[in-house]
Amino acid sequence: MSITDKIAKHYQASISGDLKKIHVEEWDTDIFCRTTYPLKDEAKILELQTQGKTVEALVESIIVKGRDKNGKRLFHDADRIKLMNEADPMVIIKVASDINNAKIDLDQETASKE
Repeated sequence: MSITDKIAKHYQASISGDLKKIHVEEWDTDIFCRTTYPLKDEAKILELQTQGKTVEALVESIIVKGRDKNGKRLFHDADRIKLMNEADPMVIIKVASDINNAKIDLDQETASKE
């Protein structure tokens, strides 16, 4: 097996794992997320962060990474305007932080079970 095959195998295992559930009480909904995402999804978020557009990066994280219980995207690109202008900023920060820290939280949960 080549190195790129090993890389792809690891990636496929990472994205096919269990989804983490985040309950957002303020929105009366559950948002699910993975522990990893394609680099193309992360690139837009990183680009916004390096441009100093922190709020936009948080909203982009929610749009790109927020999933329903079946793993399908919960938000559409058109939802960006509403999230930017009509959502409680503290809830946006909380949800984006939870989504972006899903890997850390999942790793800590796994470690505590061992």
